[in-house]
Amino acid sequence: MPLVEPVPDIRSLDLLHSVAESGSIRQAALRHSISQPAASMRLRSLERALGLQLLDRSHGRAQLTPAGIAVVQWSEGVLEPMVELLLGTRALRSDGKTHLRVVASMTVAEYLVPGWLNRLRASDPTVIVSLQMGNSQHVIEVMLRGDAELGFVEGPHAPVELASRVVQSDDLVVVVAPSDRWARRRKPLTAPELSATPLVLREAGSGTREVLETSMLSLDLSVTPLVELGSTTAIKAAVASGAGAGVLSRLAVETDVQDGRLVVVATEGFSLARSIRIVWSKERPLSSSAKHLLRLIEDSTGPRHPERP
Repeated sequence: MPLVEPVPDIRSLDLLHSVAESGSIRQAALRHSISQPAASMRLRSLERALGLQLLDRSHGRAQLTPAGIAVVQWSEGVLEPMVELLLGTRALRSDGKTHLRVVASMTVAEYLVPGWLNRLRASDPTVIVSLQMGNSQHVIEVMLRGDAELGFVEGPHAPVELASRVVQSDDLVVVVAPSDRWARRRKPLTAPELSATPLVLREAGSGTREVLETSMLSLDLSVTPLVELGSTTAIKAAVASGAGAGVLSRLAVETDVQDGRLVVVATEGFSLARSIRIVWSKERPLSSSAKHLLRLIEDSTGPRHPERP
């Protein structure tokens, strides 16, 4: 359908994501290699283009407004295809180079895959990697269709149709804003308390959601969504704004906790540990580039035995 509204600048949307991720315009500007005044100008231009206030600047530190959180959430569906477009066009320009297709769950794609791909590029600059992102259910669907050679998922298991190997351990943590009453509690949070509290959660089908629901189900409990969001970045922004408690990967919140944007709530009586797995087809042999990436990951995390040969 024809566009009927002014199209927001893609770079400005990407910058807004970085503000949501880092909690600071200054840190977002550093990530994008621009000055803080230039970043502020881009963000104000984005607000004018959308006719919305995306950031609350009244407390001396930029914090996403509810509209800003919504825009971060909706723009996931714009930025990810744009990344695929740029990677695809780069591959078309790369005559004679190897093209490796990878798909990863959101948390793994944001916090682990970049480091692994940097090692791959440093050891073999001829490899062009095309990366898709989605929740763990999407990753499995892509792998079963044969649309990627390697996949990264979170959760307790992988389908029997795919070979899999644990490459890293992780755990989920309950996080709140520093102003939340749970940030000051002295007793650890119990499973019944968590179950009785509406939470800011990932959507059904995500590895994070699956681990949480499986843990609660083992205790004959369930989880109640306050709001469901499709990205870790949006959840962190919502929790930091005081919307409620969230459950996220420890990997994803480490910097936010160090910076004081989020507080981890101690828990007891239940486990939110999980494994991060690499999956691939049992029917098709891995390419040399895929094997190379797998070896690099094992070298950085320690070798693991395949769960399914």
